[in-house]
Amino acid sequence: MKQQPSKETLSELADKWLKGTITPEERTLLDEWYNLDIAEELNWTRDYAENELGNRLLAEIKSTAFRAKQNNRNWWVAAAAMIALTAGIFTYNFLKPVNPPGDNISYAADIVPGRNKAFLTLADGKKISLTEAPDGTLAEQEGIKINKTADGQIIYISPVSNIENIAKNAFNSVETPKGGQWQLSLPDGTRVWLNAASSLKYPASFASKAVRKVELKGEAYFEVAKDKHHPFLVKTNTQEVEVLGTHFNINSYSDEQFVRTTLLEGSVRINSSVKKGQGTLKPQLLKPGQQAVNDGSVIRLSKVDTELSVAWKNNKFIFENDNIRYIMRMIERWYNVEVVYDGEVPKDKFGGAVSRFGKVSEVLKSLQLTGKVHFEIEGRRITVRK
Repeated sequence: MKQQPSKETLSELADKWLKGTITPEERTLLDEWYNLDIAEELNWTRDYAENELGNRLLAEIKSTAFRAKQNNRNWWVAAAAMIALTAGIFTYNFLKPVNPPGDNISYAADIVPGRNKAFLTLADGKKISLTEAPDGTLAEQEGIKINKTADGQIIYISPVSNIENIAKNAFNSVETPKGGQWQLSLPDGTRVWLNAASSLKYPASFASKAVRKVELKGEAYFEVAKDKHHPFLVKTNTQEVEVLGTHFNINSYSDEQFVRTTLLEGSVRINSSVKKGQGTLKPQLLKPGQQAVNDGSVIRLSKVDTELSVAWKNNKFIFENDNIRYIMRMIERWYNVEVVYDGEVPKDKFGGAVSRFGKVSEVLKSLQLTGKVHFEIEGRRITVRK
């Protein structure tokens, strides 16, 4: 009787199978000895084992593989699409086994992912690097203390006795560069996550405001503090989102065709600021699980998987039937790179999930394994080829 390979050996074989480097002999060994009961310990799940998405995908892999075994078919083929997703990215027409074209990418120096990096601009124009500033009190304006916590958050502390003395027109702003992100708590307790290349302008205090109004450029996720007497407004170039207390995401980058507002909890009303004819677009009420897409001429509502819209906040790239230009704009902002296209641009749609913590070559390799697109990295420039 043959001795069963160790779990470490099986993990190495599983990793080779996903990369397309497994030999026929190793494939036979893996098919012969692989046991679904130890799936959690194999390499293809190591990056996802601690999150909900990974657990769900693993359950699907095990279910798919079991059904294939019951039908006496090669269960590796039946589970290929789901396993490929846990490894990185797959195209939507990847429904049958293919020979991976290899993951070699030409680059002179790899590029690290973005990090917590932002700048705070005070009402008097003073600019503070939040990345370099020590924890504790950053500044004090009109009796309001601005503190940086140990985990990097910005918090405003305003004693009740000073409310009447707060300047009504004092505004602050937090701006993230390309390759940066930040989290802050506004003076009313609203929590905001800012994505790369984004900025948020807000009052230093909402105490004297009938409406809590902020201005957003780029992308942010909001968890609004409840206050039924003071509506919360988020203004972008093309619309205003009005809420009382809710969780939602707004993508309003200037290089995107649409402004996307996705509601996770509560309710919001979207008012367009773009004129159409003699008036403005009809306001739209958004329900949880819905997304509003505003192109400036019409606001369309649809049911969506909200996890896709907040993937960036959860440190993931998740794509669903997205074209390469849209994906590369995300990569461009997060890795602070320049993207250029050489020749015909691939028209394929891509989908899947990959961590935002990896170097850029890891994300590109996952895309390139589909055989639909190829990359070259030179300095901070990425060239995309079909």
